[in-house]
Amino acid sequence: MVDAVTTTEATTRLNNSRTSLVSNFETFLSLLTAQLKNQDPLSPLDSNEFTAQLTQMTGVEQQLLTNDLLTSLLEAQQGGGLTGATSYIGKDATAAWSATRLKDGQANWSYELAASASSVELQVLDSTGKVVWSGPASGRTEGAHDFVWDGKTTAGGQLADGGVYTLKVVAKNGTAGVDSQVLTRGRVTGVELYDGQPYLTIGASIVPLDAVIGVQQSATVAGAITPEPSEDEGLMASIASALNPIKLLS
Repeated sequence: MVDAVTTTEATTRLNNSRTSLVSNFETFLSLLTAQLKNQDPLSPLDSNEFTAQLTQMTGVEQQLLTNDLLTSLLEAQQGGGLTGATSYIGKDATAAWSATRLKDGQANWSYELAASASSVELQVLDSTGKVVWSGPASGRTEGAHDFVWDGKTTAGGQLADGGVYTLKVVAKNGTAGVDSQVLTRGRVTGVELYDGQPYLTIGASIVPLDAVIGVQQSATVAGAITPEPSEDEGLMASIASALNPIKLLS
């Protein structure tokens, strides 16, 4: 299995490779110069061998130029990723993402069930993976449900703002498990780059762009109310819902 390489990692590797090639190129020139200075006048350097060495030197130089070009392309790609991500600002996004920050005494999530469940338990985990709160969920039908946690532990203690917490869903229909996923939904208010990858600010969450599974125009734009979806748009929404990956698993 091949591991993914980020733009930052690729740039670092190219820079390291360029440094190595520059060193080899300078060493090659020094050796070639010394060889020409100290060659035996009665047995000069063979022209074929000399040509081969010049060819090797040219190959190293071309490799340096190629590395410079690749670095430029990667830097341009990184800038383009940020520019493209800014188009999400002001829109309502849905992401398959479970981490959020406790802010003003609450944390918000949504969760989606692939089918109706007879029991749904929600668990809030801290950054170490420890369950700090758990309890039954009120929404047990198929589809998406919102959940607001008040920052209190199961024992009743209030946790301080600023901590990052994740939501876990355990849904069952009798003894059989029901597929589910945790969602982060809300207005996109900003874009940042981390390790060359764009992240969106959605509420109190920082979400990688590749975790976004849905985007729509916000309900109010410049004071205007978005019109009700047409019959065709409603049909497309129904098709998109039917093709939701979580439902395909059920």
